[in-house]
Amino acid sequence: MRPMTERATAKRRKFLVVADGTPESEVAIHFASLRAQHTNGVVTLLAVIPPADSAGQWLGVQNLMREEARAEAEATLHKLAAHVNEYAGIMPELVIREGLLADELHRFIAQDKDVAILVLAAGTGKDGPGPLVSTVGGKGFPIPVTVVPGTLTEEAIRALA
Repeated sequence: MRPMTERATAKRRKFLVVADGTPESEVAIHFASLRAQHTNGVVTLLAVIPPADSAGQWLGVQNLMREEARAEAEATLHKLAAHVNEYAGIMPELVIREGLLADELHRFIAQDKDVAILVLAAGTGKDGPGPLVSTVGGKGFPIPVTVVPGTLTEEAIRALA
């Protein structure tokens, strides 16, 4: 066993969840929250807002839309943070990025070396696991990815996490 001072200064691994408002993302958030709680980790909630259209003549409208999207993402993340805190007793890290989801996900992981695991939940519809799971699963990824079924019950999440 390592001395307490060494363990206290060790980096805490981050469980990254894309907070996109889907029911599956809630399952992923619950799973990641309990895993972080059980392993003294950190939950990072990432919201990615789409990039603004580059048509210069509508710059004022673009800026307004960007501000509204950011405000909505902030409100959603703060609501989810309160939920994670209530659910698992931890306060998550909140991150908002602007761009294409897959690109921003890769950039964020490359920039934050403490992110150890990406937690996703597979979609429950007939269209397959969902675009994010398909994207991540379709090419090499720099960190482990945990994909949990989007249909997991609360009891199952607690048993697995």
